[in-house]
Amino acid sequence: MNKNFYVGNLSWKCTNNDLHALFSKYGAVVSARVVQDRETGQSRGFGYVEMGTAGSADAMNSLNGSSYQGRNIKVNESQPRGFRLRY
Repeated sequence: MNKNFYVGNLSWKCTNNDLHALFSKYGAVVSARVVQDRETGQSRGFGYVEMGTAGSADAMNSLNGSSYQGRNIKVNESQPRGFRLRY
């Protein structure tokens, strides 16, 4: 089973490939995505990484609070989005 991580406080210039390369040092990365603004296409400063269980705990512990591209990133296990009503 794969682990999903929320990665916060990313640099505005961080790309999907950058995020993939950062986590691939700790294990096999299934996907890495930096969330972008729909209108401008600019990074919103956070992203999601999905990786195999091997090395995932080590990646979270090592990268949480570490400096990457000049910013201290936050790495947490991703929580599923609950049902939200849209008005």
